[in-house]
Amino acid sequence: MVAEPETTSTAAGRVQATGVDFYYGQFRALKEVSLTAEPHQVTALIGPSGCGKSTFLRCLNRMNDLIDGTRLTGKVTIDGHDIYGPDVDVVELRKAVGMVFQKPNPFPMSIYDNIAFGPRVHGVRRKSDLDEIVERCLTKAALWTEVSDKLTQSGLSLSGGQQQRLCIARTIAVDPEIILMDEPCSALDPVATAKIEDLILELKDNYTIVIVTHNMQQAQRTSDMTAFFMEGRVEELAPTQDIFLNPRNQKTEDYISGRFG
Repeated sequence: MVAEPETTSTAAGRVQATGVDFYYGQFRALKEVSLTAEPHQVTALIGPSGCGKSTFLRCLNRMNDLIDGTRLTGKVTIDGHDIYGPDVDVVELRKAVGMVFQKPNPFPMSIYDNIAFGPRVHGVRRKSDLDEIVERCLTKAALWTEVSDKLTQSGLSLSGGQQQRLCIARTIAVDPEIILMDEPCSALDPVATAKIEDLILELKDNYTIVIVTHNMQQAQRTSDMTAFFMEGRVEELAPTQDIFLNPRNQKTEDYISGRFG
């Protein structure tokens, strides 16, 4: 188990996993994972395919609950509250912990309705309030100037990079504390990727961000902390600069230098 950096954060959105094991049936996909993600920081999860980083990410908003035969032991807390406790409302949890997926997945509805959908579900009905939310979220997602004159068009009519920013805007429309991103740029070209990376750096002012990426340059550019996963374990968790310039673990050094993975 990897020792965690000491912290004194009191801001909302602190994620802490302690001794987490996760099973798909009999297969143990995560092994004693302990990791903290702090507010106003980007924490990157890197490692070879199948090492458990996406499984861990989905533990943070209980998306793995949707898969039959899965089981978690250990503890995951947000702001000190056990998110696997018996009194947890999973719908409210996923409101607080938004997720952006590998492939852009806008709803088959207008750009406006993509953003307004979540607030409507949570009881916002007044059009002026919805208008304000749509503009604010599209602005935060660096998309407003590109789509403000075509809000009635389908979200599916946008380019891939625009669709992914639309999905980010949709995620923040319900005021989460935490944003999870599972390889959000893997389907995008370099120009669109750069826009998403710039957006991540802006969003961390307001959110805790945890990102899974296979792109180690992306981890270096966007993250404050990096966790290196291998075979279901966190081999090293440290400030990103230390991971890439002065790794303490030989497995980390071998991975980032391209010896495997």
